[in-house]
Amino acid sequence: MITNSRTIEHNFPFLEISKIAKQESWRKEINRPIYHFHKWWAIRLGSVFRSILLGVLLEEKKNIIDFFHKKNNFGEKIIFDPFMGSGTTIGEAVKLGAKAVGCDINPISTYIVDQALENISEFELDKQYKRLEDSVKKSIQSYYLTNDPFTGELIPVLYYFWVKIIECPNGEVVPLFSKYIFSKNAYPKKKPEAQIICPFCWSIFTGRYDSSRTTCPFCKIAFNPQIARVNGQFITCSDGTRHKIKELVNEGKKPLKHKMYAIMALRNNGEKIYIKPNDFDLKLYNNAKSKLKERENFLIPKLKIRPGHNTNQAIGYNYLYWKDFFNDRQLLCLSLLLESILQIKNTKIRDQFICLFSSTLEFNNMFCSFKGEGTGAVRHLFSNHILKPERTPIENSIWGTHKSSGTFSTLYRSRLLKAKSYLNKPFEINFEKDIFGNIIDTNKIVASEPIRPSKVNSWKDLKGIDNSILLFNGDSSKINIPDKSINAVVTDPPYFDFINYSELSDFFFAWLAPVLKNRFSFFNSSDSSSNAEVQHKNSLIYSRLLANVFIECYRVLKDDGIMVFTFHHSKPEGWAAIYQSIIVSGFELKTFYPVYAELSASSPKYAANSPISIDSLLVCKKSNCESKSKNNKFNYLDNYINEFLENDFSLSNNDKFVIEASLLLVQLNGSRLSYDEVLDYITKNSSIINGN
Repeated sequence: MITNSRTIEHNFPFLEISKIAKQESWRKEINRPIYHFHKWWAIRLGSVFRSILLGVLLEEKKNIIDFFHKKNNFGEKIIFDPFMGSGTTIGEAVKLGAKAVGCDINPISTYIVDQALENISEFELDKQYKRLEDSVKKSIQSYYLTNDPFTGELIPVLYYFWVKIIECPNGEVVPLFSKYIFSKNAYPKKKPEAQIICPFCWSIFTGRYDSSRTTCPFCKIAFNPQIARVNGQFITCSDGTRHKIKELVNEGKKPLKHKMYAIMALRNNGEKIYIKPNDFDLKLYNNAKSKLKERENFLIPKLKIRPGHNTNQAIGYNYLYWKDFFNDRQLLCLSLLLESILQIKNTKIRDQFICLFSSTLEFNNMFCSFKGEGTGAVRHLFSNHILKPERTPIENSIWGTHKSSGTFSTLYRSRLLKAKSYLNKPFEINFEKDIFGNIIDTNKIVASEPIRPSKVNSWKDLKGIDNSILLFNGDSSKINIPDKSINAVVTDPPYFDFINYSELSDFFFAWLAPVLKNRFSFFNSSDSSSNAEVQHKNSLIYSRLLANVFIECYRVLKDDGIMVFTFHHSKPEGWAAIYQSIIVSGFELKTFYPVYAELSASSPKYAANSPISIDSLLVCKKSNCESKSKNNKFNYLDNYINEFLENDFSLSNNDKFVIEASLLLVQLNGSRLSYDEVLDYITKNSSIINGN
């Protein structure tokens, strides 16, 4: 007997959805703010997951596009995401009127999803924000002031510019500048004016971004601002000797010291100016340092950094504790802010501001750098997947001003309030087309009821309460829900390779756990890691760990249910590992669809030479389930490539390999090949690998 069939088994409008997804990806934090309230890694696009969910919920002959911009209500249908992450699946399921079960092994994930989907009025948040302003804003901002060089007035500092300094074997102290141009516009050819630091007298002056020779107007010494003492991993001392920087970092001691060399401040007339630090600025920093020593340090994180691929570089530069990522002024002002937040009596509102505080950490530490004028100025510490010490860090101003970027006050408006606004009016990107079908404009359509899920604590309550979600923190291979109870599993598994979420999320855990462990049991652990994490650089171990979760998905999925997950990888080993996870757990890969996933600049580090912007949607059903599933009408790699290229999508070689590897796996449908056999099959039959 043929079971009920869903539309994603036969058709998925990958090209139309990719166009919407591409538009969303340009400003993800604006187009899907509920998933960007707090940092998470590899956040999938909401439009893609909305369409996947429509595909697994709609009957066979329905068209996903016909329902994409309409309000839907799938009533008693239940979706499960075993790798919840930022909560994309959960949020999109609720928007479609379905119920959702989410689980993640990482406590940060569980906390931020819970907070993102919490309905609190913007009016109540504003009232509490104003109380925080009254209680702590002035204290914090008092440490971010400087003298206006024209009027002598105290004016707010936007950013302090610092440089690491190192001692040469001859005793000389050298700043780690790779060039002496430290600020330029994001579009320098249009706006060539740049800020230059003189290496002789440390004065600041204006020049061109591409200047190869300039003369300091203060000390009158000429130099090339494009060349400094640092070149890559090496430094040249005054005696001409060249040394590897890493070898000069003494093991077991503190991180390298910093020297403040410039300030960007905001004049009372709204003008931004660059200032050379003076005695007032140094004294102000030392006052903060002294004040920190006087305070009880119960809010300062004490967690040690765990060795790992993502953390070893920081440890190698003597960053041994998470508090080492911050300078003394940052630690003081962050502790003042957190202390004030903890005085909020309403726990739900307090949690929203604690989550916002945690989000602020990303842009307020000494691993941040300056992006330049004409942009959001602060490049956060997670711009690399490894925690790479920044040689010329930028110190943000914690509370901030209306001209700031990445501060508590600006993130309150751009992240917290926008997330709450989206809950009330969840919109989708829509294209306006001319009579020939050409896109002429974009707009936004409210296509869901307000997102107001009932958070429940048990399966019984989930079944009994409309519009409910059940969130777990723990091992998704051991989930407390009944057999054959889920309509569909929709997820995005963790990366295979070196990107370990818990190594990175410990940065937030170090601050959150001490203040939340009494209310949330998942913050009682020593760090955010777990032995059951689906993460390993060995593809066979990764496959086994993932299969453990898929086996549990098989148990809870109804016999005619569907499991769809997104995946991409640049190596055959990743695809062989995925295929083994599917067949070992009792599923069969029925079909796949390529879809635009993210800006290529956001792709994982391992694909940097050929960045990946395409995800594969892998559609699986139970192997004992008789099904009418069939492969897509596109049976050849060129069909997919041409469809994308003809619609203004650029594809890297790794994008093409993602599509080809998926096609090859679908061809193996029903086989029970070993990992090595699958690996050999992909390697031999890939035209991309073999250069055909």
